Amino acid sequence: MVGRRAHLLVNLSLSVFTLDQARKLMAGKDEKTKQTKPKKQSTIKQIITIFKYTHKEDKMLPALIAGAFLVPVIVFVILGIIFRWTVLTWVFLMLIAIMLGMLLATIVLTRRADMVGYKQLDGKTGAAISVLRNINKAGFNFPEQPVWVDPRTKDAIWRGTGYNGIYLLGEGDYDRVKRAMDRQEQSIKSVTAGSQIPVYRVMVGNGQGQVPLKKLRSNIIRRKAYRPTHHKNALLAKIHPRERFILTKAELEKLNARLRTLQTKNGMGIPKGIDPTRMQHVSRRAMRGR
Repeated sequence: MVGRRAHLLVNLSLSVFTLDQARKLMAGKDEKTKQTKPKKQSTIKQIITIFKYTHKEDKMLPALIAGAFLVPVIVFVILGIIFRWTVLTWVFLMLIAIMLGMLLATIVLTRRADMVGYKQLDGKTGAAISVLRNINKAGFNFPEQPVWVDPRTKDAIWRGTGYNGIYLLGEGDYDRVKRAMDRQEQSIKSVTAGSQIPVYRVMVGNGQGQVPLKKLRSNIIRRKAYRPTHHKNALLAKIHPRERFILTKAELEKLNARLRTLQTKNGMGIPKGIDPTRMQHVSRRAMRGR
């Protein structure tokens, strides 16, 4: 159980890397492939790396981890004194207490690492997709390439899919992104007409009507839509008037193929040669068509 929890910790920590770290990793990818493939780090080394990364920003981390580990040990010691356990019972239950303490310590490290990661990502361009790119539930797929971006303001929209439908993920000024989402939704409905596939809009931010970055994953997972059952029997129609909308695996694959075709047809939302994470100088003469 502890090993599985540690593996989960490593997976969750991937979602809190900053964009600069991600770009550095991608830049060095070609160089690494030319060299000898490095050995995979052990789980313990990965946990130590995450601890050092988190401790730089969270000075309370050692005390919290120590407390989480010691609580079950102390509780079991007190219970052993009260009930006068035998030596064999002491050994067996103290092993359980140590394992439980390691599990609680890992949980604390995971949550504190996420808090630090979300704090560093908050407000950065592409933070939302950095959080969602490793989501692995319900067939979710969130490509890193945005479907629309404003090179001047760096407002951007990403499109994702899942068994529950289609997701439009927006970052930037609420009104500008909302208008761009209207256009994106019209394009989507041109290839999904008649299918009743829901399109969920998610605006990432800390303002009214927006979803904070730290709540983004849970917000996406909880999104769901319903459709009428159309029972011919009046009694059944009253008892079960609607059902949850869920795509089958085949339908989801077909939807993803159509959306890829749509993106190819419309062209990418980013002008060629523009990095959405960097401000670009736009010539006024070019804007006037001169």
